[in-house]
Amino acid sequence: MDVSEFLGHRNGRVSYRIPGNWLLVVLSVEMAIFSGCSHLDNWRHNGFKVGPDYCEPAVSVANEWIDFNDPQIISDACGVQEVTWWETFDDPLLIQLVLTAHQQNLPLRTAELRIMEAESQRAMAAGRLFPQFQEAFGNFEQRQRSPLGLSAGLPDLTRSLGVWTTGFNASWELDVWGRFRRGIASADANVESTINDYDDVLLTLTADTAAAYIELRAFQQRLRYNQENVAKQEASLELTQQRFKNGIVTKLDVTQAQASLYQTKALAPVFQRGLRMANNRLCGLLGRPPMNLLDELGDFDEASLPTPPQQIVVGIPADLVRRRPDVRRSERMVASQSERIGIAASELFPRFSLTGSLNWQATDVGDLLTPAASAGAISPGFHWNILNYNRIVNDVAVQDARFQQLAVQYMQIVLDANREVEDGIVDFLRSRERADELKRAVEAGVESLDLAQLHYSEGWIDFDRVNNLQRDLVVQQDLFVVAQADVLFGLIRIYRALGGGWQPQPDDTVEIEGQNVNDPSVLPQPAPAESVDG
Repeated sequence: MDVSEFLGHRNGRVSYRIPGNWLLVVLSVEMAIFSGCSHLDNWRHNGFKVGPDYCEPAVSVANEWIDFNDPQIISDACGVQEVTWWETFDDPLLIQLVLTAHQQNLPLRTAELRIMEAESQRAMAAGRLFPQFQEAFGNFEQRQRSPLGLSAGLPDLTRSLGVWTTGFNASWELDVWGRFRRGIASADANVESTINDYDDVLLTLTADTAAAYIELRAFQQRLRYNQENVAKQEASLELTQQRFKNGIVTKLDVTQAQASLYQTKALAPVFQRGLRMANNRLCGLLGRPPMNLLDELGDFDEASLPTPPQQIVVGIPADLVRRRPDVRRSERMVASQSERIGIAASELFPRFSLTGSLNWQATDVGDLLTPAASAGAISPGFHWNILNYNRIVNDVAVQDARFQQLAVQYMQIVLDANREVEDGIVDFLRSRERADELKRAVEAGVESLDLAQLHYSEGWIDFDRVNNLQRDLVVQQDLFVVAQADVLFGLIRIYRALGGGWQPQPDDTVEIEGQNVNDPSVLPQPAPAESVDG
């Protein structure tokens, strides 16, 4: 019977239609041998390791930022202000908050513990290079013989024998094909991946802390404007009531002033709610239970938004691959998976091992460790998973497919990083333009309202114009604060997208209550359960 009758080809892969187990055996052996030979081509070149030699995937990045010609953007190969970008806001409280978050944030501690876990797993992988099985043993056995004819099966004490035994067994699989060395390389890449994950958590933490602080300050500013507008509208209401009592105007002026005043007052609870939520979010980032931070940060009568710098240094797009922790983490995951292809390919070849045993046996414990009591054995051997029914070949294909998936994901992450920086730049530039225009609108609105109130008090205009200008000013001032915050959010977004601020600072290691918060042994402990009587 022709073997080709049992083989079909679909998309370059072999599918089996097998009438009997004998053919499955033949095909499995052939596939194992032929697949193994293909992996031996670069065995010596790869340092006596089967499998592919890893090469970092090529990625596509832009040559320049879209707005590189804008005078507010400094784009060159000199790099970017990576380390302490939050200091450009010139706000001592923000600097202190970022430092505190670095010291006390719990997800950051979790990321640190993941590094410890990966390092321990790497040490376990390194241990597989040495004899994988070692066992020391020892025992004592009391033997009692019962010769034929002994009545009632009573023991014969003269035929009692005690045997002492001790020894050592070991088995060592030799790393001929690089399976264990590739396991170590994969574990090394995993350690680096977790370190980059820690850096990414630190980067995100810094940006989130700054953003929560800006949001809190923005709500404080909105409350301040709201308080000022309420005071102005209360004065207008008092003026309309006085003019109504004097018979100069109708009650319509009074009700209009009341409606505007109540509408403005209704905004205060919205801002207070946003302020409290920003406060609570900031507490979580600082590793604290929710508490009122305004005692430390200052109430809205004293608060102000930080001032953004006039220019920002953004480097060049090609630097993203080096700077961004999530990009570097993704690349290390690709490297780790590349090593797993070689680990799977090593299963196509025979495993060579040495098994040995050394022991001592004697009836008298005093003779146990004498040369005459020694015995031992050594047994070199191999085993080869030949009849694996093509499972190993397909496992290699599975690992290779996963490698390609991670490589494509890495390329996409680089593209996303490029886009995020561009989004941050355009957000920063356009928000600043908007804030500048709204600032002029607010200044003109304040002057218009002052003039209108003067003209109304002198009877030159009706209250409608005053009322409309008051409402417009409320909206313009609130939009102005939001635009100011958007400028700062855009700047934070740029630095976050550029991968700046993840480098730990020398002063990040501090003592809190006599303990170093960066000491891995200092872990949060559960609170003791409260006792309940009765």
